[in-house]
Amino acid sequence: MKIARIFAHTVDLPLKEGTYNWSGGKSVSIFDSTIVGVETECGLIGYGEVCPLGPFYLPAYAKGVRAGIEELGPHLIGYDPRELGVLNHRMDAAFKGHAYVKSGIDIACWDILGKASNLPVCTLMGGFHGEKVRLYRAISQQSPEQMAESVATYKSEGYTRFQLKVGGDPDTDIARIRATRAMLGDNDRLVADANTGWTQHEAMRVVRAVRDLDVYIEQPCLTYEECLAIRRHTDHPFVMDENVDSLQMLLRAKADLAMDVINLKISKLGGLTKAKQARDLCVSMGIAMTLEDSWGGDITTAAIAHFAHSTPEEFRFTATDFNSYVTVSNASGAPQREQGFMQASREPGLGITPNFDVIGEPVVEVR
Repeated sequence: MKIARIFAHTVDLPLKEGTYNWSGGKSVSIFDSTIVGVETECGLIGYGEVCPLGPFYLPAYAKGVRAGIEELGPHLIGYDPRELGVLNHRMDAAFKGHAYVKSGIDIACWDILGKASNLPVCTLMGGFHGEKVRLYRAISQQSPEQMAESVATYKSEGYTRFQLKVGGDPDTDIARIRATRAMLGDNDRLVADANTGWTQHEAMRVVRAVRDLDVYIEQPCLTYEECLAIRRHTDHPFVMDENVDSLQMLLRAKADLAMDVINLKISKLGGLTKAKQARDLCVSMGIAMTLEDSWGGDITTAAIAHFAHSTPEEFRFTATDFNSYVTVSNASGAPQREQGFMQASREPGLGITPNFDVIGEPVVEVR
């Protein structure tokens, strides 16, 4: 079985809520997502999805996915897509960096491996842990009152985990955290995610001001060192995200006791193969995880579900269902949220079929 063709479609994913706002005045209303296909000589096709959260979040952008596939794709023709270690070694040798470009190809090859072996990706990644995966809901940055109202609404829909987008004016953020925490019960979890938006002194002010509240602090500052300084001055549970983008950084953060929870994003690490490496290392080191990606639709949600459902429950802090945030469905068979939970498909591969009337014809093709 050898790769004969790699191709990509593009699809816009408008948000149901209109806009998504986070630190530094960043805002997106329509996400540009890339559906990646890998086809073998025998006609078997696997699919992946990559959807950067705009070029101002991580070193990734939507058009870069497609341009990167054109550059990388020719180096992968003729390789066996089931040999994921060989494939990833080849990608890294042929194309330095750009993990997000490699992610869609890697996910598509996991889909092929599942279809070829007649097994779900979750089984291939270690098996189904528990019956379902607990989800969080991201709360777009608005006024304290609006964010509290959103939390109450999503709580009524079954969510018990909430990721509050802060990282703006510290006084307003303190009010946001207090207003939203007041809407929650003892068994609910609130994460104040600054997405690198505070300076160190602002972050110190916020964590001191909410010391009495049950809240997690996520990625308060831009640099690893600044985040570590805040971590060492607060007793809030601490989450690291943007700064941990490799196994090397994960090991450094563990050695520094820099976090209690880590956010593992599939495309940030380069696909399911490397995300699994990081996940398994976290399990061995006793670190809980949020398991997700930067953004996406049904195919990304399916990949997240397999990634999260194959993670031991005691280390699975939460995951997310991006297909519930957008108005367009780019595939059938993806997990659907039920009372704040989802399940990975038991069908072979990712268990999805692209909606070709939505994604249209390929915009990139490498043979």
